Amino acid sequence: MYLTIRHETSYRYEATVHYSIQQLRLTPASGASQVVRRWSIDAPGKLDAAFDAYGNALHTLVINKPHREIRLYVAGEVDTIALKDGRLADDAGPIPLEHFTCATRLTEADVAIRELAASVPELASASSLIALSERIVEKVRYNPGITEVTSTAAQALALGNGVCQDHAHLMLACCRARGVPARYVSGYIEPGDVPHAASHAWVDVWLDGTGWVSVDVTHAAFASEIYCRLAVARDYEAAAPVRGRRIGGMEEHLDVSVTVSAQTGQ
Repeated sequence: MYLTIRHETSYRYEATVHYSIQQLRLTPASGASQVVRRWSIDAPGKLDAAFDAYGNALHTLVINKPHREIRLYVAGEVDTIALKDGRLADDAGPIPLEHFTCATRLTEADVAIRELAASVPELASASSLIALSERIVEKVRYNPGITEVTSTAAQALALGNGVCQDHAHLMLACCRARGVPARYVSGYIEPGDVPHAASHAWVDVWLDGTGWVSVDVTHAAFASEIYCRLAVARDYEAAAPVRGRRIGGMEEHLDVSVTVSAQTGQ
């Protein structure tokens, strides 16, 4: 499938910002599930390119002159490849699998999460991952505006509401509570008629004998050719598309616009 992606992020500040630094994980890589045809980032300054510890493309933007606004514009085209039952790769990759069994602040398992994780008898097959996803979305309804990017999996479960990020963190917490390696994925989805944002989050889970299996917890389905991967990490904090710090500015106003369109036969 051929995906066309446009992503605009705008930060506006009530007062002058004297210094800001932004880390951008907004560049997909070609791999088992996609081939990047064209990609560009337009930013108000020089972008220093590197790779982070997970191998994600990382661009750093530093603005050290007074400003009241930052606009980032991403555009590109990606050919995506259908995955059988979400099977992404049988190669574990450069990061030891044990790293993805360790809880983080956002994925720490409490008693309720451990009970949820135990509600599926085993986590050794692709079908069991879908079953756990179904349990998660039963417990946590998709409801924007209730949680924040700093909300933990335990908080989302207690609230019974969340978004794709919360569903992904809950899956990570459940898998890790049972010693199963799992990693967070940020990216895009062609949403079709489903009222979910085109910016999306899902998970990869390592199954012995199978490899990484990519699962969209929010839809209780395997990731398919309508998905474009941007970055992987242990949780949102390490895979966020945009993260930054600033000096000054007072209150911040954020606007994000993402469109993903799909075509076949390109």
